[in-house]
Amino acid sequence: MDEVTIWHNPRCSKSRGALELLAEAGVAPTVVRYLDTPPTRAELVDVLRKLGTDDPRAIIRTGEQAYRERGLAGADRETLLDALAEEPSLIERPIVQIGDRAVVARPPELVRELLG
Repeated sequence: MDEVTIWHNPRCSKSRGALELLAEAGVAPTVVRYLDTPPTRAELVDVLRKLGTDDPRAIIRTGEQAYRERGLAGADRETLLDALAEEPSLIERPIVQIGDRAVVARPPELVRELLG
């Protein structure tokens, strides 16, 4: 199996649930605590490609205060990518990546589909 990576926030129940499902499947992923080690802009673009989109809205948390404060509702792609790179709390979680595929595991059971 290709390497499995999870962008993880241990305070998030969905993120913990995805991690548990991976463990149940016998998968020991690379755990990236993205709030502590934010992804680069290039990594964000790569994960969007793996998700099958180029739209950063696929991974942005629109309910966050930072989203409103930055006025991102009408922002273009480049502005959204910059905001995600600068403010990782805006990134939806968890994101699980296997090889060239990824899923925003909300609900966590989406991990099973990714595992096949």
